[in-house]
Amino acid sequence: MDFANKLMELRKSRGWSQEELGERLGVTRQTVSKWELGLTTPEMEKLAAMSELFGITADELIKGGTALNEEKLDPFSASPKIESRRRFVNGEYKSQKTLWGMPLVHITSRGVAKGFVAIGIRARGIISIGLLSMGIVSVGLFALGVISIGMLALGAAANGMIAAGVFALGGVAAGLFSLGGVSFGWLTFGGASIGKYAFGGYASGDIAIGGTAKGVIALGKKASGEITFSGAVSAEDFRAAITSRLPNTPKFIVDLFSRLAENVSLN
Repeated sequence: MDFANKLMELRKSRGWSQEELGERLGVTRQTVSKWELGLTTPEMEKLAAMSELFGITADELIKGGTALNEEKLDPFSASPKIESRRRFVNGEYKSQKTLWGMPLVHITSRGVAKGFVAIGIRARGIISIGLLSMGIVSVGLFALGVISIGMLALGAAANGMIAAGVFALGGVAAGLFSLGGVSFGWLTFGGASIGKYAFGGYASGDIAIGGTAKGVIALGKKASGEITFSGAVSAEDFRAAITSRLPNTPKFIVDLFSRLAENVSLN
């Protein structure tokens, strides 16, 4: 069997199209077609990659013969089955098994990685890791996902140097619930904390507790607002101030800030 027919047989036994084989070898579909028609022959680098991909020696590939991983023919099967060997070819690995139409694992050093687990410079998947990353769980320099971790992170739960999300943790954090050096949101904790309910070195909000505090109700060494406390205060007194001035405050916020007020040290 000549090389062209051998290549076509190996490709079809894997169930790959010419385009899919080309992707694994880093060439176009047209190039694969020319190889199988015998119009051109691949260079040594591509022959070596094909040998690894199909699990046979270069000599067997060029001259024909039996693949190292080829199984015995099933008398009820029209063609032999060749076991897939998990290898990186041209800096890329893509699993044959798929989930929801995506490879279980796709790792590449070029282009975009797309898979259930995707790893690459640009990655998109359920779990993605990359310089630019997008997924349910996303890790990267720039990360976007339900759960995201990165230098710049955006997600329902985000952790990063700059983080934005429902739950945000970072140097600069913005979210419904946020914790950071500089923190913005509904319930915030941070060195500088700005939100509806804020706790931090500098705190500003409807209820604010901090070294410097500004709010409708404020507790701080330097406090300004409608109701202010600048020294020790009991949880009961702080609770009474909240319920009298801000009666619609959620109970867990009343409980949380009353306890913080009683235990915070302003010295």
